Amino acid sequence: MNSVRHIVWDWNGTLFDDQELVVLATNASVRALGVDRMVTNEEYQRGYRRPMQDFYADMVGFVPTEEQWLMVNKAFATAYDDGRHTAGLNAEALAAMDSWAPRSQSLLSMYGHAELVELTGIGGFGLHTRLVRIDGRPPEHDFGPKYKYLARHFAQLQTEDPDLLPGEIALIGDCVDDAHAALQLGAAAVLYSGGSSSRENLSQAGVPVAESLLEAVRLVGGLAGTSPAA
Repeated sequence: MNSVRHIVWDWNGTLFDDQELVVLATNASVRALGVDRMVTNEEYQRGYRRPMQDFYADMVGFVPTEEQWLMVNKAFATAYDDGRHTAGLNAEALAAMDSWAPRSQSLLSMYGHAELVELTGIGGFGLHTRLVRIDGRPPEHDFGPKYKYLARHFAQLQTEDPDLLPGEIALIGDCVDDAHAALQLGAAAVLYSGGSSSRENLSQAGVPVAESLLEAVRLVGGLAGTSPAA
């Protein structure tokens, strides 16, 4: 494959250490469906997958209707937003990103675009200075696979750098869907086991799995035949 010269980072569960908050918000949305159960972090990591409707069907024992899915989304968003101040960057996020510099990197998330820009910008974590592009989920509610969003992100990256090929891009994320999206587009992927999915789950994607973000960058360097900047 071509040498990797660009990393696309995932946000939730990868650069943003919010897994405990995600499980809390998930339990709030399960209660909104009238289901009396508590999903543990281990259960979440074992079962997580996209589309999210399938994941919820496994947790609650039935397929939510369109009206119920709106209830799920509202309950999750309320609980997540109320607790967002309790989550912060992964302890290795800045070091991992800086270890890839001066090569380029960007951010693609299924988190809402406006909220993502606010969190990562001047008034938030200030990551915008390290990233050539930040893309979140557009306003419409779509919790399906990441593929179409990654394809759009790639197209925008290539508008800014016409010489950048999919084979020169690697995605670092925390779920199997991240890897599937990257591979479908001809890019590489490395998965991080500290987020939404268990290592056993991630191993099914057929791509390298890292225990830390610094290791993930080193593994990308191995895929590229290069090593991270000193």
